Amino acid sequence: MIKLKLHWTCIDNSHTGDSALACNDFIWGNDDPPNPYATAAAQTGSNVSTAVANAYLSNVNQVTPTGSLTYSPSSTYSWQDPSTGQTYNIPTFTATQTLSPAQQNIQNYGDAAQTNLSQLAANQSGFLKNYMSQPFNLNGAPVAGSKDWLQWQPGATMDFGDAGPITRDYEDFAGERDRVEAGLMERLNPQLGMERARYEQQLSDQGIRYGSEAYTNAMRNYSTQANDARLAVIGQAGEEQQRMNDMAAQRAGFQNAAQQQQYNQLSGRAQFYNTAAAQRLNQAQSIYNAANTSRQQWVNEQFGLRNQPINEITALLSGSQVDSPSFVNANMPTIPTTDIAGIIGKNYDQQLANNKQTSDFWGGVIGGGSNILASYMRSDRNVKRDVERMGTVFADAQDGTEKKLPIYRYSYKDDPTDTRFTGPMAQDVEKIEPRAVRKFGGVRHIDMPMLGEILKAA
Repeated sequence: MIKLKLHWTCIDNSHTGDSALACNDFIWGNDDPPNPYATAAAQTGSNVSTAVANAYLSNVNQVTPTGSLTYSPSSTYSWQDPSTGQTYNIPTFTATQTLSPAQQNIQNYGDAAQTNLSQLAANQSGFLKNYMSQPFNLNGAPVAGSKDWLQWQPGATMDFGDAGPITRDYEDFAGERDRVEAGLMERLNPQLGMERARYEQQLSDQGIRYGSEAYTNAMRNYSTQANDARLAVIGQAGEEQQRMNDMAAQRAGFQNAAQQQQYNQLSGRAQFYNTAAAQRLNQAQSIYNAANTSRQQWVNEQFGLRNQPINEITALLSGSQVDSPSFVNANMPTIPTTDIAGIIGKNYDQQLANNKQTSDFWGGVIGGGSNILASYMRSDRNVKRDVERMGTVFADAQDGTEKKLPIYRYSYKDDPTDTRFTGPMAQDVEKIEPRAVRKFGGVRHIDMPMLGEILKAA
């Protein structure tokens, strides 16, 4: 019996500390929880029964133009459920295939012909005793190709010489440039000196004194012209150097072109030699392949001649064939398995839900309709489980000091619904204000109105 117990206490409402008038329990319940072994046995029995029924439905007899297929229960075997010990007798079936009269007649003639052919093969097999004892002889076979025929042919050129070193650099004419520049400057500087003297005399004749602004500007123009003349000399020297460099580069290019031409001639000659050698190698390869093909063909013919008597005897043993009946895939219905375990579980869950609804109903009636029952709340730590501390609230102790009262979340040990509640423990309230806790039946209860006063004072 699943017992759901609603705890309540009948006491007076005077808070004088008098003992309770009465202390009762309401108890209601339903059937005990389903036994798992009984539920498993019921489910297994349902599964076995369904499987047997499906076996009868699936074994469909068939009749075709070439024969028939018949299923029939032949025996049973005993199977014991390892979890419950229950024994079940499981039927077994025999499938019988019967040929049609025409196919059966072919079968009979085929058996007779097979017997005759087997006897003939047995008689001829005596010939194989001496025939197979003789080893396979390759005398007279064409000569196979030799690897010596494929050696590298003489005349192939692997190295065709060196055409000479490549000209990678040529003479640097930096010194020549300096020589040209020095010669030009040697001719230019005396002339520039004479022009400077003539220019200074001309300025003096014009009354322009040395150090004046006009003199400085005039001489600046002269200096610019002199620098331009010197830069022209430097550029001309560079052009002379470039001309000589170009001539040296052309000479080096001519030398390298001649070397390349010589290299190409040597390479062409080597390629000609190698092409001729490759042709000789191809000819040798063709001769080699032809020799091997001829030998392989001869060997295959000899194997064919040797195997011919064996093939003839094998053909005699094959005999005539019988057409086997072709059966169709019948439309075989199945019976679904009844989920007895699920049904029992859902029924038990429904009973628990009904009990919870009844518990909530009685709790509402008792909590809302009786001030006496609402005065005290069962809050002993010993009747609770899965306790989790949530925090604290402030409360006034009996000695006037302020204390912290812990608050918890918990479930009652005797509550099958595992409902979670939030509140204090009677033992903690007792430490702060002993008068707010009373025992009924050895279980601590909190005086809710007095607890409210303590908390309000805080």
